[in-house]
Amino acid sequence: MTSQIGPVNAGQPGIRQAGPAAWQATSAVRAASQRTLERVVPRRALRVLKRLVASAAVILSVVTVTFLVTRVFAPDPTSLFLGASGNGFASAAAEAAEKAQVRTSLGLNDPVLVQYWHFLSQLAHGNLGVSYETGRPVTQDLLSRLPATAELAVYALLIGVTLGVLAGVIAAVRAGGIIDRVVRFFTIGALTMPQFWIGLMLLWVFYTKLRIAPGPIGRLPVGVTPPRTVTGFYVIDGILEGEWATAWDAARELALPVITLALGLAAPIAKVVRTSMRESLTSDYVRTATALGFGRRRIWFAYALKNGLLPVVTVLAGIIAFTFTGTILVEGIFGWPGIGNYSLQAIQDSDFPAVQGFVLYAAILYVVIYEVLNYVYSLIDPRARA
Repeated sequence: MTSQIGPVNAGQPGIRQAGPAAWQATSAVRAASQRTLERVVPRRALRVLKRLVASAAVILSVVTVTFLVTRVFAPDPTSLFLGASGNGFASAAAEAAEKAQVRTSLGLNDPVLVQYWHFLSQLAHGNLGVSYETGRPVTQDLLSRLPATAELAVYALLIGVTLGVLAGVIAAVRAGGIIDRVVRFFTIGALTMPQFWIGLMLLWVFYTKLRIAPGPIGRLPVGVTPPRTVTGFYVIDGILEGEWATAWDAARELALPVITLALGLAAPIAKVVRTSMRESLTSDYVRTATALGFGRRRIWFAYALKNGLLPVVTVLAGIIAFTFTGTILVEGIFGWPGIGNYSLQAIQDSDFPAVQGFVLYAAILYVVIYEVLNYVYSLIDPRARA
């Protein structure tokens, strides 16, 4: 034993000599484990598995935080069942007893950890609970309102993305001119003004003052029967069913909320497109293409715009997710019966299951869209595959 310990304590050469050897052995073990794992699971499948685990962790974290916030900071939801304080109760004690009974029936008197465990158990079976306000399953409520939000989002995205890209390209190729200044003025204005304020101004001008737009009453005027459901989009369904008057009424109801959303979507896209196009137009490959005699439109769209779309893809992912989760205040202003309006009502009434269901839907949507973004980004830019 003495002969083994002595050299180490004498001048510490044993530690310096054994350290690199131990590190090399550990690295060899890790490399062997990695090679074994790659033989069992292909590298691409392993990458996908890691992304799935990370995405599930993000969704679970968001849902957990929402659950704790609703249980700790939200108002008491018993008012949904009992009405305003003092209505129909002989005394404050009778009201308190009734509230306690309602809370017990809803499971709100259980410890928070017990409530969280019940919530996760239901979630594992695809059950988001029953809405306190509607009395229906939250999943059913969300699915019934999804077509309204999707119709509004699709039209707003089509108009907003098209307008933003065109405005950004024109401003970039006419940099410093009048068109560029006009585009930048409206872009900055749309970015600084909240979308709900734009919606209110549009209602005030076109509905209150000019009387040429319908009021904020939803997807169709009062008394108009929706067309037979084919796609869930009233305009398209009305056209497919030959109900042209219904399709026109649905299009008129869509006009103001779609314009409100489209203006808010076009502004950041135009800004990003203009900036990326300006950088591309001053690059070496564009100067080379110009020297070779290529046409201006070919240079603009085949070279400058194509290479300048990478930042646009990043911005577009967030915009799509934001639009499809239902712009809450815009839907509330126009009385649009979509998911955003549903979540707004749920927040106001402390409808815990509905709030949690909406947050879960939004978290899944954001994660899915950003994962699709990563795939599209790798297709556009091969450097992202590394």
